[in-house]
Amino acid sequence: MATGTRPDVIESFGQVNKTVGTVFRYLLLAATTFGIAILAVLLLFVFDDAVQPLTADPGWHLTFFLTLVVPTAAVGAYLYRRREPAFRFGASALGLLVVSLMFSSGMAMVLVDIVAPISVFAYTLALAVPAALVVAVERYERRIPFWPRLVIAVGLFYLSLFGLPGFVGTALGLPQVVPSLASLVVGLPVYPVDWMLVLGSLGLVVAAVVGNHFRRLRDRRTGLYAAGATVAVVAAVSVVGPAVGVTQIPAAVLATVTLVPVGAYVVGTALERPEKRLGIAFLAVTIGGALVGEVLVGQFGFAGPQSWVDWQFLTSAHSRTAEDAGLYPAIGGSILLMVTVAVLSFPVGVGAAVYLEEYAPDTRFTRFIDVNISNLAGVPSVVYGLLGLGIFFTYLGQPTGTVLMGGATLALLILPIVIISAREAIRSVPNEVRQASYGLGATKWQTVRNVILPQAFPGILTGTILALGRAIGETAPLIMIGAPSVVFALPTELSSAVSAMPLQVFAWASLFAGPDFYQKAVPAGVVVLVGTLLAMNSIAIVLRNRYEGGVATVNE
Repeated sequence: MATGTRPDVIESFGQVNKTVGTVFRYLLLAATTFGIAILAVLLLFVFDDAVQPLTADPGWHLTFFLTLVVPTAAVGAYLYRRREPAFRFGASALGLLVVSLMFSSGMAMVLVDIVAPISVFAYTLALAVPAALVVAVERYERRIPFWPRLVIAVGLFYLSLFGLPGFVGTALGLPQVVPSLASLVVGLPVYPVDWMLVLGSLGLVVAAVVGNHFRRLRDRRTGLYAAGATVAVVAAVSVVGPAVGVTQIPAAVLATVTLVPVGAYVVGTALERPEKRLGIAFLAVTIGGALVGEVLVGQFGFAGPQSWVDWQFLTSAHSRTAEDAGLYPAIGGSILLMVTVAVLSFPVGVGAAVYLEEYAPDTRFTRFIDVNISNLAGVPSVVYGLLGLGIFFTYLGQPTGTVLMGGATLALLILPIVIISAREAIRSVPNEVRQASYGLGATKWQTVRNVILPQAFPGILTGTILALGRAIGETAPLIMIGAPSVVFALPTELSSAVSAMPLQVFAWASLFAGPDFYQKAVPAGVVVLVGTLLAMNSIAIVLRNRYEGGVATVNE
């Protein structure tokens, strides 16, 4: 019996019209494409003002076109059409090389001009010793209750980093009784040369990571060989570096942050995934083409672009003339600010997210907190600048414009974002996984530590790095807390005055407004800032994909 109902009408949704849906989809695609195109054109104009590629000799363009562009395009097109996994591997290795070079430059800046290598070694040792002791204590988790283990862990780290009574005793006016392990190491009358200290801090950490990576790929012996090879490579590059014009500390950092990680990634992937090995050809052709082109243009005397983003711009301080202006102190200030922001916001944000999702009861008070956290994520950044000024300057009596005050203010700015992203990542873990952990007899803390956090870590890490990307581009909070627009020296401690890259660019565009700064210094500063943001975002993407792949493998 006919019901009289039209076949294209659904009771819950009304009439279904595929044409309207198709038109809506293509309108969204057109709007997205238009927005991306406008942004690309804007960045292209800025890039042209900063790099000025058309000022190079035609022979320079032709040389690099023949040695770099043509071979790279040919090999890339072949791999993309015939061996797509190999192409993805080669492109990932090339991107890792470029990004790691940027971060090794920043790390070398910190170790050469901001923090002494002995201080880095001392605090690395002060963190490693209690960490090893905490791991030893965790083996007895069945015998020792949770709260005593937590007190032991906190006490070990506090004693190693601050001594007794530490900063708490200093605030109360008590004398120092037991020195910290870090201060004992710094106070040694004799210690190794700087590159050995870099090897003993960064190098050994990277060696442990590389060794563990190859241990998982093959066996324990292979892991030990890989760790030993890492130490040998860092030592060899540090010794040979001065012979090729690179001093020992930058050479050690370059080997630790760039050469070893990229080499470990390439070798490990080539050993385990034979179908991707051909991607090494893409990496070799790109690097080889760039080196051959550089040799040929030098041999024939072809002049390159008259770029404002050059070595002088990256290593010089501010000047009243655009030709001599540089971004070096602002780059160092941004690095210290981001380290301070990460240290302050990541533990607090992730801890708050874990508590609100896993421990907090569903009460009116917690719902009130949820609503306020969501609202705080949309508050304008200038309000956080006023908040930082009121809290740290008015009530706590801290000096304005310092590294600590700027980092704490920016940490307040991104803290709601970190909490929200971490909560969403924790919430995305299937409830069945929690119940399975409880069914095996695990406690609440064991489930959070061993099940929930490992699976939520990709989302937590991605949200945190993207939040740091927002913080590094903020100017209004730094202006409100009295950070100087221009500094001529790198900050060397938390109480030093600090500037940042966006603040320096703002000063060039306002305080020193003029045709020269608008056409030279400002575009160059924007290119460096955008490059830093892209590097940070690329790390977030790579780490997210890496950990999501590992989590997917575990789930399978």
